[in-house]
Amino acid sequence: MINNKKIFKTLKFQIALYFFIASILLIFLVGMIAYYSTSSIILENQLNHTKSSVEQSGQYIEVYLKKLKAQADVIAKDSSTVDYLLTGDVDSKNHTSELIHNTLTTDTALESVIIVGKNGSILSNEKGLDMSVSSDMMKEKWYVNAINSEMPVLTSARQQTFTMDKDTWVISISQEIKQGDENIGVLLMDIRYQVIEDYLVNMSLGQDGYAFIINDHMDVVYHPDVSYFEDIEKRDDLENIYGKSFGYDKEMDMLTHKYKINGSDWTLIGLSSLDELKIVRRQLIEILVLASMLIGVIVIGSSWFIATRISRPIKRLEEAMNSFDEEMKPFISDKKDCNEVVGLGHHYNSMIDTIKNLMLEIKENETYLRNYEINALHSQINPHFLYNTLDTIVWMAEFNDSEKVIAVTKSLAQFFRLSLSKGKEKITLKEELEHVRQYLFIQKQRYDDQLNYEILADEDIEEMEVPKIILQPIVENALYHGIREKGEAGHIQIETKSEDEEVQIIISDDGVGFDVNEPKKEKVKLGGVGITNVNQRLKLYYGDKYGVKIDSQIGKGTVVILTLPKEKI
Repeated sequence: MINNKKIFKTLKFQIALYFFIASILLIFLVGMIAYYSTSSIILENQLNHTKSSVEQSGQYIEVYLKKLKAQADVIAKDSSTVDYLLTGDVDSKNHTSELIHNTLTTDTALESVIIVGKNGSILSNEKGLDMSVSSDMMKEKWYVNAINSEMPVLTSARQQTFTMDKDTWVISISQEIKQGDENIGVLLMDIRYQVIEDYLVNMSLGQDGYAFIINDHMDVVYHPDVSYFEDIEKRDDLENIYGKSFGYDKEMDMLTHKYKINGSDWTLIGLSSLDELKIVRRQLIEILVLASMLIGVIVIGSSWFIATRISRPIKRLEEAMNSFDEEMKPFISDKKDCNEVVGLGHHYNSMIDTIKNLMLEIKENETYLRNYEINALHSQINPHFLYNTLDTIVWMAEFNDSEKVIAVTKSLAQFFRLSLSKGKEKITLKEELEHVRQYLFIQKQRYDDQLNYEILADEDIEEMEVPKIILQPIVENALYHGIREKGEAGHIQIETKSEDEEVQIIISDDGVGFDVNEPKKEKVKLGGVGITNVNQRLKLYYGDKYGVKIDSQIGKGTVVILTLPKEKI
């Protein structure tokens, strides 16, 4: 045993052992570098190929749409077309019919060309069209939409009800026909849906790849699987793909590229499967596995040397860690320990010191948080507001105004119920607005004609969660420091707005206002303790980017803006 220990301590043995381990790691590292570098090169090549294929198909569609719009422009601006719609002249009608015929002859993909006059007259290559017309086409919704839209639209032939029969689908191009600035008709050109499909069906996107087109309204324009046109969940999947950045998508394990088709509100999105990359990766993995198995046989025979070397000092380190919960004893290294174990011991001892400091800091933070919670409760249940409200109720009762007593009492109960919110720190924006609505209702009974208010709420964001009691302190400040000091009737408005990724809550009043640049108004800039508390809470929840901003002018009133991130509803 003694000789063995001497052997284990020899520099020759340790160098040979560490070199062997380093050799294994080097082989593994080289294999991983080869694996990822080869994968990266192939992935880049496939990405460029996907990009080229998608953009080329998109450009083909662009060219075709430009051609259609040019044809539509020729017909719509032809003098015979204008004369026919204005006068109904037979010669003009014949000339326009011939122009339509020539257009259909030059483009076999055109399904139909239809001219609809403002008075309901129809001129087309097809007879017996079943379209909704009247003597005043401006009353027809599809006609007005055709005037206002220059974008190609996927629809059913001849403006009929859209069905899942793909053979009836067309892409409609509309062109307004005008005499000067006055509308006199609309030109509709319908191309077969198959034309768009022909451009995309043969794209080189791999075995499992495909392409689809979606417009700016997230409506599906093209997809090889027609079920995506009516299945809401599948359409949501396409919208999620649309929202992702192009390139390699790890979740789908596919390459994606988007191309905005000029002259339309369409976006072509191609998804390419990684067929070639999967084959190469599989071959590389097989080679790495085989090499690892061969080296593993050698490693198993020598692993006990490594285990003997490191197990004893690590065992002592483990014992020190086991006593951590009770005594937090430091690890005392032995002179026989290798440098790595000594380093671990130093790090462990440093960790103990850090944990002790953290525990002390956590204790201090808990004290601070407890004081904060107490202050928050005090701000939620304002004894002065409660006293004044009860005094108002007593005053109403003395005048036998039972209806107002009941209304104010109910409102007060609702106010405190929302204040407590079962201990929750966050409530919906709808509940927060209801809380301040009850507060204003109560104050309205007290101040009567001196106070007017309105709440303009965006229903789309009313279910998002916000910290509770963030509006009442600001409204209270507007009432007591703005409206009441005015000496005449005042108005408070609360409005919620959704802008991009942010939500703004705007509280404005037409009270006395103040000069925000005066140093003595520093405390008023944040509206006193209540609004300072709101500002700190918003920054604590969402970061320094969000919080409270105040703008005020003397004699014109004050505007307070709360900015919050648009959280998921």
